[in-house]
Amino acid sequence: MGSVRRATRRKVWVARRKTHRGTWPRRCQPSARAASNGEVPETVEKICATCGRPFAWRKRWERVWGDVRHCSEGCRRGKTSSAGERFEQAIVALLASRGEQASICPSEAARALSGQKFRSVMDPVRAAAFRLAGRGVVRLTQGETELRLDVVPRGPFRVRRGPTFAR
Repeated sequence: MGSVRRATRRKVWVARRKTHRGTWPRRCQPSARAASNGEVPETVEKICATCGRPFAWRKRWERVWGDVRHCSEGCRRGKTSSAGERFEQAIVALLASRGEQASICPSEAARALSGQKFRSVMDPVRAAAFRLAGRGVVRLTQGETELRLDVVPRGPFRVRRGPTFAR
């Protein structure tokens, strides 16, 4: 008798899981979540100040959503330093010195600031490129395909002028 009950429970659980696979249940959709005062947050998605990737509203942040600037604990601990701002400035300066349709590789900005030790600063330079892309200053591309900011790119990517690039 017990094994029949267990098997039935398992079938129900598997059936439920299959109905929600790949989609959010209606009550859990980010746009349907309400803030503590009963209102939907003004923005359901923000851009991380450290890595530049978008992140969504979470229930645990409902009281402090206006103050949240980082997507994770790791990004909060590794806040942007003056070096990160220098990397952003180097990327913008390199793009400004090139033509309208020209692109640069993030390694060019790293080489401009770090010389032969550029490989050790590639991750912060890539993060700086993501922050600039989140603000619309630059676009990130692989070939002719524009990268989505919520996906970590595999392999090399190029940085091009974005819609809000200061000319």
